Amino acid sequence: MTKGATFKALPAALAGLALMAASVATAGTVAPDSVPIEDMELKQSLTGTAGDAVAGREAFADRKKGNCLACHANTDLNEQLFHGEVGPVLDGVGDRWDEAQLRAIVVNSKDVFGEQTIMPGFYTMKVGINVAEDNQGQTILTAQEVEDVVAYLLTLKEN
Repeated sequence: MTKGATFKALPAALAGLALMAASVATAGTVAPDSVPIEDMELKQSLTGTAGDAVAGREAFADRKKGNCLACHANTDLNEQLFHGEVGPVLDGVGDRWDEAQLRAIVVNSKDVFGEQTIMPGFYTMKVGINVAEDNQGQTILTAQEVEDVVAYLLTLKEN
């Protein structure tokens, strides 16, 4: 192999290494169709990485991600406009539910509260019918975003 051919093959080899590294990084992530919710709890982390409460607060408030404020009021996010009144107020939710319960609720609330709840499942492929074509085959939040939102919810304690 000539020196020029070696350098031309280098970007392809590096791309392959990057793809392998990405696969290893997500290898520990539980797939949305394999989430083991049992007895209204999900004890196992979806990623094996601790949630980041600051990132979880951002996802919670992001109208294009969690959009949790569309249904829930939350005093911690008073700077945000238009808190919803459909779901319960989330002040003190970190005292009412433990980590495993909150994770199960965020992943797929229908597995916890039953099919009658209007809360969507944020990490499930069971999303109903008439899903926009751009969103088919995707979860609302990533596994790590679920862990982040759960970490944030655990910070919401009674005053």
